[in-house]
Amino acid sequence: MKFNYLIVGAGFFGSVLAERIANELNSKVLVIDKNSHIGGNCYSELDEKSGIEFHRYGTHIFHTSSKKVWDYITRFTEFNSYHHQVLTTHKNKVYQMPINLETINSFYNLNLNPYDAKEFLKKEIEKEGIKDPKNLEEKAISLIGRSLYEALIKSYTFKQWGKDPKELPPSIITRLPLRYNYREDYFVDARWQGIPLEGYTKVFERMLNSPNIHVELNCDYFKYRNDFNVREKIIYTGPIDQYFDYIYGNLEWRTVKFQKELIEIEDYQGTSVMNYGDIEVPYTRIHEPRHLHPERRYTKQKTVIFYEKSEYDPINPYYPINTERNHTLFNQYKELMQKENKVIIGGRLGDYAYYDMDKTILAALKCYEDKICKKNR
Repeated sequence: MKFNYLIVGAGFFGSVLAERIANELNSKVLVIDKNSHIGGNCYSELDEKSGIEFHRYGTHIFHTSSKKVWDYITRFTEFNSYHHQVLTTHKNKVYQMPINLETINSFYNLNLNPYDAKEFLKKEIEKEGIKDPKNLEEKAISLIGRSLYEALIKSYTFKQWGKDPKELPPSIITRLPLRYNYREDYFVDARWQGIPLEGYTKVFERMLNSPNIHVELNCDYFKYRNDFNVREKIIYTGPIDQYFDYIYGNLEWRTVKFQKELIEIEDYQGTSVMNYGDIEVPYTRIHEPRHLHPERRYTKQKTVIFYEKSEYDPINPYYPINTERNHTLFNQYKELMQKENKVIIGGRLGDYAYYDMDKTILAALKCYEDKICKKNR
């Protein structure tokens, strides 16, 4: 069968484009993925022994303030009321993250109000005399002082990225807000957030449920790339350096690995995600997915947890490492990408970018409108 479009990758970027092309343009789409499932890193499944639904590639919380994204994604699912909270264990004590008034008071054993907390941290920051932060470490210290940085940020960052924080750009730490109140909701600025009521996999099944869409799993694009007969465009959502056969060298990626454990109790840690900030702890986080669906009543006295570790793995890329070297290398590949006429490269791996799910959906909708829909008018 001939197809108008070939989409490489069945994550959010590829699936949104497949759905739009198939249903709005009434055009034939072939979606392939090297994995045995659709959904990319958002894939969810049930643990057979506990009956608990979990996200195979780490906890994914949907959040957005974009009405365009919300109106689109809610065509395929309802969301529950889950709001995400992040906690960090340091020296056997639990602290709120992002750093808020509770974190500051608990860490320093004080009882400061918002104004006094600002003045207190201001003095901590001034001790270091950092005026123009050159890296993540200096930026973090310039925001929260050395003591909080070394306790809650430094070792966790090293475990997460495999780099000394002095080697990483200041921009990474700006993702983590600082609050002088007791707000515990991690995505406090998101108008909408939650977990799909029936899990993420159902979302992708509905998006790809069209007679115009054919899905092939366990299909490696690079093994069959010369065999596809496509009339219009190839949309590639894999690593950009791999697409160009690593002609300029490999981009660096971090990958997270998970070790699963079934525990014969109802609740192990009381929250969906617990970070571990100490270098002595070999893992970065423990996930307990039962907490993601408060609307479900899991009846078995069992819970399932996942230990998360981060490591360098160019074969299974998850997160780009935003060093100067990688930024320069990506720009070289980007120049090659702009010369492609029949191929669109995008998504988290194609753009070498750390995208949240809503940003990925928004980028896919924009790609459809600007690069595909206009061409077909």
